[in-house]
Amino acid sequence: MPVTSPYAAALAAVPVREAEVAVLGSRTRYWEYGPLERPVDLVLVHGFRGDHHGLESVVSQLPGLRIVSPDIPGFGASTAMDGIHSVQGYGLWLRGFLDALDLVGTPLLGHSFGSIVVSHAVASGLPTSRVTLVNPIAADAMSGAYRALVPLSRLYFRLGRLMSHRVATAWYGMPLATRIMSLALVRTHDPALRRWIHDEHRRSFAAVGDVRALAESYDASLSTNVIAAAPGLTMPTLLVAGAEDHVAPIEGQRELAALVPHAELVVLPGVGHLIHYEKAVEAAAAIRTFLEADA
Repeated sequence: MPVTSPYAAALAAVPVREAEVAVLGSRTRYWEYGPLERPVDLVLVHGFRGDHHGLESVVSQLPGLRIVSPDIPGFGASTAMDGIHSVQGYGLWLRGFLDALDLVGTPLLGHSFGSIVVSHAVASGLPTSRVTLVNPIAADAMSGAYRALVPLSRLYFRLGRLMSHRVATAWYGMPLATRIMSLALVRTHDPALRRWIHDEHRRSFAAVGDVRALAESYDASLSTNVIAAAPGLTMPTLLVAGAEDHVAPIEGQRELAALVPHAELVVLPGVGHLIHYEKAVEAAAAIRTFLEADA
């Protein structure tokens, strides 16, 4: 039985509407939160193996804002797109999605792998007024504390490519692999919050979606990082980092902040790569302040 989210009450108070749009062959499902009578304040791009649910904890702490949050192609309720699910491919999809909803220029937020997608799309010319990157991937995967696990994860995804769709779905949704990953990422000592986070990972990883997109997007997640796009982030940019993030270490965040022309770095203590789960209140406060600056 699903564990109740600690953000459930706050989220229930936020109006939400669900819709779908066709972009690059993907039937992209998206959720729109907040009041319709104001312009869209923020478009969210979630991380690898996630979907829009993962960022709802942050959405719950931003009442009054109008937020659009899609499932990226191949994840959640969105079907795969035509072509390769590469960083460039997702950047083209993001531009097409924003075009379809007349949202080009709207502030963007990317979490984890979403930070790579957003930063590279913007550096390649996608207009936006502000960028927020939560747990931005600011270093090569082989430079982090989990670098010893990278060859194993490569093998894990490579083997899945050789399997039938049915077998690959079971393989990629393997409970043991999900549990190991979840235990490695969680930092909170709150037992109720830990139970909810593990349950969130269990449910999201069990819903594999499109196995081709999953394998291709894994390759994409290791192919580059936000540092490579840093000079192109010329608009105001907020970086929200976890002091104990071993996936995207704090040293890389400081390097990234120095390279982005107009960066603001907010470091949250006592959290790693799960800011959106463990420090949603603090992250939302920093995001709201950033969005309202000079408004």
